[in-house]
Amino acid sequence: MDRQRLVNLLAAISAITVFGFTFGLMFPLLSLIMESEGIASQWIGYNSAMHPVGIVLSIFAITPVVRRFGTKRSVIASGLLTAAVIISYPFLPVFWWWFVLRLLQGFFVSILFAISEAWIVRFAEGPWRSRILAIYSSIFALSFGFGPAIISVTGIKGHAPFLVGVTMLLIATIPIFFVKDEEVDSEDETPLSVLGFARKAPILLFAVGMYAILDAANLSFLAVYAVKKGFGQETAALALTAFVLGNTVLQFPIGWFADHFPKRWVMVGCGVICCLCSLLVPFVFGTWALWPVLPLMGATSAGIYTVSLAELGERFSGHELVAGTASFSTMWGVGALVGSLAAGWSIAGFGPDGLPFSMAAVFAVFIVSAVISATRERRQTA
Repeated sequence: MDRQRLVNLLAAISAITVFGFTFGLMFPLLSLIMESEGIASQWIGYNSAMHPVGIVLSIFAITPVVRRFGTKRSVIASGLLTAAVIISYPFLPVFWWWFVLRLLQGFFVSILFAISEAWIVRFAEGPWRSRILAIYSSIFALSFGFGPAIISVTGIKGHAPFLVGVTMLLIATIPIFFVKDEEVDSEDETPLSVLGFARKAPILLFAVGMYAILDAANLSFLAVYAVKKGFGQETAALALTAFVLGNTVLQFPIGWFADHFPKRWVMVGCGVICCLCSLLVPFVFGTWALWPVLPLMGATSAGIYTVSLAELGERFSGHELVAGTASFSTMWGVGALVGSLAAGWSIAGFGPDGLPFSMAAVFAVFIVSAVISATRERRQTA
């Protein structure tokens, strides 16, 4: 790997930590603040849904922004604008203004994410592709886990958690300045739309959507769920940290399996484990067994995304790869929107345990779909 390619890859991973840290800190922080203000679970879900709505809307801006300003400047600007949004939260009323801020945050971070992930998939070539992407996923998960861990130190009152978040965002933006700004592709070729890409890789987008549903639901409500089940706010935040930190130690083994075995079957295995872990959460809550179950659930759900990225890089290149990363971002936004709303409804309608049981049902649907896809693929290659 040449020096500039390595610099671009490391800088892209640094940029992704902005996305991960932002989600890891802001989702539980804002949910816990609203919970402490007595806001109903349904409305917390509606507010959380504004972030993925912003992600979905950003799909219309990514291409013109990159063509106008270039990749490096677009990523830096997105990081700075995200920081500006985050520092605004404690100065604006807790409820209605936060809908606008959550939408803007999702919009700006999505631009950063789509560009950075395209860099990562492009430069993670060769027989180690899945393991390189697994390392990226681990760092991404670490940034997620660091977010809620901060809440256990700063609490949810005052400006402190927001100031820490802004500081980390600015630090993570610095390596982007060392990226060699790539020229906009001058080939006379029309990029695929999201719908065009979906026709070529439906199961990949479905896998991303299922992962996003569980990810957003737990980011928005796992800490709230833990409080409703009897944990204090600090311990509840650590439960979310346990969920996301499993990725830091388990993504590489998942990547190894994806480099050596059919990727669709690796996805199925991850889905089965994640479904079982989600079903177990209500039964092991309050016992020592909760702490290994949560990391395993988080790692296997994120493993589905890691394997999907690896298959994306193997099957597509050029304009199609850019369309793929943009489509992944859009599908993540759609799935996260569904997950945020479904989590709020499930808790409001069925009590706290509605959250893990509804997520288990989601992954049961994914398992069936992935098995059908893997079986069909094996028959076609036989």
